[in-house]
Amino acid sequence: MNKDLQTLDVDLRKTKTKSELNKLRSEGFVPGILYGEIDKNITLSIKKTSLEKFLNSTNFMSTVIAITVGGKNYKVLPRDVEFDSLSNQPVHVDFQTLSSNTKVQVWIPVKFLNEEKCPGLKKGGVLNIVRRKVELNCPADNIPAELQVDLEQKEIGDSIKISAIKLPEKVKPTILDRNFTIASVAAPTVVAEPESTAEKTDEESQATEGGETQTTGAGDGTKQEAKGQKIETKKEEKKPAEINKSADKKK
Repeated sequence: MNKDLQTLDVDLRKTKTKSELNKLRSEGFVPGILYGEIDKNITLSIKKTSLEKFLNSTNFMSTVIAITVGGKNYKVLPRDVEFDSLSNQPVHVDFQTLSSNTKVQVWIPVKFLNEEKCPGLKKGGVLNIVRRKVELNCPADNIPAELQVDLEQKEIGDSIKISAIKLPEKVKPTILDRNFTIASVAAPTVVAEPESTAEKTDEESQATEGGETQTTGAGDGTKQEAKGQKIETKKEEKKPAEINKSADKKK
């Protein structure tokens, strides 16, 4: 943790009703609360523009901040921020007071170093990030700003486990039953190219033409068979007439 803490300007809040809270927000302030190792929770009012400067930091939820309320100085840690579902603007924030004996669970972002020097990535490998943040148990006065992973010597197939990251003194991950993976350098994925549309069209055209030729041949044969049947029928019909003629001659 940095010795020089960032400061946030806050004021005591005396609002009690929902309408008073809405009026406070319309005037550009965000209501908040301070709890922890104090006799009584303290209601706060924070200027939205000041709060947004901290919210734009990716480490906001793990950043220890100095505030002054009612003439007293506090070291606090943001514990929750509520946002409006439509405007995505902050509408409430919670802070916890900290002391040297306080232990907290915080999510710490992972930062990857030397990607441009990583031999595995140079060979076409892909950085597969499993965890962008890691939850840690930390003393309040020793919260790391980030966890650093050096990729300078990593080859394709290498994995980075939590055990490979150097943690500050008395800082431990909340998951202790396994050496979980933070990231790995994976081999590139080869995707088979689909057949050309033009080739498929030519094959389909050829198949269609062949089918039409067979159909036409079958049709011609059927016509020829039909004609043959008609001719044979005519010949058979003449035979009774010839018998009648010969009978008449005998008479």
